Amino acid sequence: MKWEELTSPKIAALDKSIPVVMNIAAIEQHGPHLPLATDALIGEHFISRLNAERGEQVLVLPQIKVCCSRHHMDFAGTLTASHTTLLEYISEIAASVFQAGFQTFVLLNSHGGNQAIGQVAVEKIGADYPDRQVALATWWSLAREELKALSESGPFGTGHACELETSLIQLIAPHLVEAPVPDGLHYERMFAQADGDMLSAGSASLYRSMKEISGGSGVVGAVETASAEKGQRISDIVTAQLVRFVDELRDYGTRRTYGN
Repeated sequence: MKWEELTSPKIAALDKSIPVVMNIAAIEQHGPHLPLATDALIGEHFISRLNAERGEQVLVLPQIKVCCSRHHMDFAGTLTASHTTLLEYISEIAASVFQAGFQTFVLLNSHGGNQAIGQVAVEKIGADYPDRQVALATWWSLAREELKALSESGPFGTGHACELETSLIQLIAPHLVEAPVPDGLHYERMFAQADGDMLSAGSASLYRSMKEISGGSGVVGAVETASAEKGQRISDIVTAQLVRFVDELRDYGTRRTYGN
């Protein structure tokens, strides 16, 4: 169910154990071949699939498209909001959800730059509302091991506008993919503890702009092994894990509330 498509009396009458899910995304450069809306399109895709799978068992909030993309500002077209602005915005939406009586608020993240502040939001809002559930899931982290097995791009091959994201956009919005896709591996190495990608994070972190990480290309990783067919497999894998995550949150919330 979509929050904005319901009437006020219908929202009031809903079972308040239904998880309320909101996608946080981005409008930012994705190399020379993918649209600025890549993260938003991917987030909307997974939210739509979750809605189709669970229907009246999930309530979907409007997507936040423009989030934390300051590290992409060397590239034209990128839009960004500060971490503090996004934190306050998410917090105030969560407050509205909880005031309406709902027990579980879930952030579905589709942009790497939102992960840190997304976790801060979970910890802040969770402490503000200790009797409610607040959770965060990033789509590629939900299915990391399965996506590792599927990926063909090798070490540092999955990062940004890469095999995974390109495959999903080839599935979701093929008319927005510009040809040719970049070739070769785009990743400027640092040192072992900080090097990593979407599926294999380093043991430490070092701030670098997207221009520096990508060597100026705007792409981090490799693209040549992307395909719409792989996009469908990614979509199915992640959707299954997302549905499981939301189902388990609801079950856990019920046990936590009623002691079952």
